[in-house]
Amino acid sequence: MKKTDRPGPTRRQFLTTTAGATAGMASWLALGKAPAFAQKRELTFLSWNHFVPASDDELRKQAEAFGKANNCTVRVDTMAHLQMPSKVAAEAQSQSGHDMYRTASADPFLYENLLVSMDDVVEKVGKQGGGWYSFAAESCQTKSGWKAIPWFWVSFPGTYNMAHFKKAGFEHPPKTWDELLKQGRCSRSRATRSAFPSAIARTRIRRTGRWRGRRAPRCSRRTARLRASSPTRRLQVIEWYKELYKDAMEPEVLSWDDAGNNRFILSGKGSWIHNPVSPYNAALANKQPIADDINHHNSPGGPAGIHSACPNLSMGIWKFSKNQELAKEFIAYLFQKQNFDAWIVASNAFNHPPLKNLADHPIWARNPKFAMLPKEAEYAHPRGWPAKPNEAVQRIDDNYIMTDMVAKAVNGMPPKRAMDWAQEQIVLAVKGQLKVQ
Repeated sequence: MKKTDRPGPTRRQFLTTTAGATAGMASWLALGKAPAFAQKRELTFLSWNHFVPASDDELRKQAEAFGKANNCTVRVDTMAHLQMPSKVAAEAQSQSGHDMYRTASADPFLYENLLVSMDDVVEKVGKQGGGWYSFAAESCQTKSGWKAIPWFWVSFPGTYNMAHFKKAGFEHPPKTWDELLKQGRCSRSRATRSAFPSAIARTRIRRTGRWRGRRAPRCSRRTARLRASSPTRRLQVIEWYKELYKDAMEPEVLSWDDAGNNRFILSGKGSWIHNPVSPYNAALANKQPIADDINHHNSPGGPAGIHSACPNLSMGIWKFSKNQELAKEFIAYLFQKQNFDAWIVASNAFNHPPLKNLADHPIWARNPKFAMLPKEAEYAHPRGWPAKPNEAVQRIDDNYIMTDMVAKAVNGMPPKRAMDWAQEQIVLAVKGQLKVQ
């Protein structure tokens, strides 16, 4: 035998090798998947069921385009937003699930130790977009850095039926909360179908927005008291809610879900709601005649001026994700101007950009009923204001403490007792003893 010749496998070796290969192939077939080296990377993103469904369609369209360009797949899972806090808490507890998710309000503080630093992508995207609105940045920037990137915010204007206001003789929509109460009383006395509801139920998006104009509770790690101002002011706010409920609201607001406001204004029965533009968009999409009667105005003001806790929605990446860099690339892709502009259009002005250079989209000037929406940024604050966002803020939000306090009072509980109950719950939230619902 020449030195260059190599002996072939023996019969025993051949049978052993073949058997091993066959067993391996059988395993792949049994598992229903190809060997690891043949698989594409899959990035998973958990988000909400958007109030404007076309937004989710556009998001999935962009996810598919990104996947094709980067030889991967991007799976966008959406669910009812009321269920998201418990789902996110479960993923945090098990440290498994999606690679990234749509955070809300002070989530980056609640899960600060479990979220990837976003400093690099925030700097890159922020520089390209002309900088972040401060209220959006504050919701994501913790003591240990950026733990999420602001994605979009939602304006909370007053939404009203112009025909009802004209019939009642009102020259303009309410500029203050006290004026809202007066108009509500007048409208209710003239026509019972012209009520002024806004949910006092356990709803995520609408649960705390109205508190800001009338001075919201303040909470921090070191203090568990309600707003640092006098308890008298807090009682005045609760008494105002009781009057509004009794004189201008419909009883069913106590059991509404997040679509309750939309249904009511679109039914033609409601005169005014504190709500984003989703009902108007729905009326346009469904060619409902009531779209002609619906209009918007800037949020009413309280004794301290106009203040709004508009929803700030962001994106965070879990530390247990195996696709962290891919997730950051996908986020940067979503913020490319042509992509973000397309997403604004898909939402029909519902999605507001947190970047200043993206805020000049012509959609707000094109429709006079949208013209005032960008101005809401001037009144916006992160949840928990005037304190800084922290994990207690998110626990308070996720456990509906402010909403339940008002609901208890309008159902007959003495306002002072309702406020004391809320105080006790906030103490538990600050101590981390309230589980996310």
